[in-house]
Amino acid sequence: MEELKKVILEYVIEEYLEDEDEELDFDSPLISGGIVDSFSMVSLKRFLETRYKISLPDDRATPEAFDTVTSISELVTEFQNK
Repeated sequence: MEELKKVILEYVIEEYLEDEDEELDFDSPLISGGIVDSFSMVSLKRFLETRYKISLPDDRATPEAFDTVTSISELVTEFQNK
């Protein structure tokens, strides 16, 4: 799961972080911290589905599930195993 977390964190930093000096870790608040908004969440979901060949149901792709890299990786892992 560490590799998965690294991939997600790198994607979030490259795509959504405007302040290059801001530091993120696996438990930084992404949505509640204002880094990822609802539009960005959709593109992040699409990236994960394409990269990991999974389908994340909309009812599971909630702001809570997408609020940290850790919670996102747990969701992805759950659907990789289905």
